[in-house]
Amino acid sequence: MLTVVREQLGRALFRRVAGPDGPATRARIHDTPGPRWFGPDRPIRTVHGDASMFIGGLSALLLQSLHPLAMAAVAGHSGYRGDPWGRLQRTSTFLAVTTYGTAADAQRAVDHVRGIHERIRGTTAEGVPYHAADPHLLGWVHVAETDSFLRAHERYGAHPLDAAGYDAYVRDTARVAEALGVSDPPRDRRELSERLTAYRPELRATAEARAAARFLLLQPPLPLTARPFYGGLAANAVALLPPWARSMLWLPRVPVVEDLAVRPAGQALTRTIRWAMKPPRQSRPA
Repeated sequence: MLTVVREQLGRALFRRVAGPDGPATRARIHDTPGPRWFGPDRPIRTVHGDASMFIGGLSALLLQSLHPLAMAAVAGHSGYRGDPWGRLQRTSTFLAVTTYGTAADAQRAVDHVRGIHERIRGTTAEGVPYHAADPHLLGWVHVAETDSFLRAHERYGAHPLDAAGYDAYVRDTARVAEALGVSDPPRDRRELSERLTAYRPELRATAEARAAARFLLLQPPLPLTARPFYGGLAANAVALLPPWARSMLWLPRVPVVEDLAVRPAGQALTRTIRWAMKPPRQSRPA
């Protein structure tokens, strides 16, 4: 009975994040022979393959929304409200292909995204122009994502890395960032922190950013039965944000509640996801 529950939960979660073609895409990514950008021992594989990504990904979206130009591009062109699961599935597939796929497949995925970025242009409500292919704007998206994934893994990962391991993770992500058009991405955690600080004067919570936060945290397109589970992930995504980011988004901190309830719930949820999505053991010949 427990095995049946595990398999059903695992399939449901995988379908949400990978889409209906997920099994075929996974087989292509992992089973196609050829050189990879990252070998099996690289930290990027450890971080991106962990259940902590469910929390880190949501936290990254909240953090990224604080750059007005990035948020304007998302609000105007991504269709995240009309097709949030499609956007999640495309993002998760890109991460999987560039992390685990062949070098040729990874380059094709990068070229596809760069083509999309090149076409996305517009102006904010204040009349400021933006272009999704701008290396500086891409740099913000990259550092916000990398920092969120790293801190989520450090807090909720099954096997947290040491300081050298996380420095190597930042260096791994820089390989993908450069391919996407980011100029001089950070190569270790110190540089990552410095780059985040350098972007701070450009950040603010626009009306679009707060609307996105409300959608992500309070209005997820999920059945009522799944919302408590999602609510636990969302609470931990908020708790993972830097204090200054939470203040900008008007997301208060309740230290006692977070320490005694939110973080333990995050640990329990990531353990459950890890358990459900773990591939079944292959039967061995007698």
